[in-house]
Amino acid sequence: MEALCRAYWFPLYAYVRRKDHDAETARDLTQAFFMRLVEARYLDIVKPEAGRFRAFLLHKFKQFLGHERDRARAKKRGGGIADIRFDLDEAEARYLPALADPRTPEKEYERRWAQTVVDRALERLAEDARQRGRIREFGLLKGYVTGNSARTSYQDVATEIGVGVSAVKSAVHRLRKRLGRVMREEIAETVADPAEVDDEMRHLFAALE
Repeated sequence: MEALCRAYWFPLYAYVRRKDHDAETARDLTQAFFMRLVEARYLDIVKPEAGRFRAFLLHKFKQFLGHERDRARAKKRGGGIADIRFDLDEAEARYLPALADPRTPEKEYERRWAQTVVDRALERLAEDARQRGRIREFGLLKGYVTGNSARTSYQDVATEIGVGVSAVKSAVHRLRKRLGRVMREEIAETVADPAEVDDEMRHLFAALE
């Protein structure tokens, strides 16, 4: 659970930034919240009936933000707990592009959570490609499964890699399937019941729209 917290801090940071807190306050509140989770040992008592970790974390964060005492304590603590630190400049660089999007804090949290799942899955695929000596090919194909390759034709990639267009299309299809499988594995770590994975997948894809 603590590993999941370290992985999914950014959706909470984005949530509290969208609540009109400045960057430093958002950082302090997010870090102080995780400190509270550890101090109160909430993570030790999470049971399967608690449901999806995504909803559990936001629910606890809202409770935390609802207490003025916790907000004051967050400002005093500043740095938060050692295991869940993050760089403020990096956090802001990830958050600022969303300012033009009039999402509610809750919708922003959901979108950032979904994007984190995708990013973690892509990192795993990149590491696998790196170990197999195919990281360059992965970099060229990744855009086709993330929607960032609109200006790159299959022919251009085929020429770059030195294969036929049909081979590129097959590689993209395989990568898409592998991404879906790894995303399911990531999601399975955040739900109480494996039967919830499909529904969570649909929820996260909807959040990315």
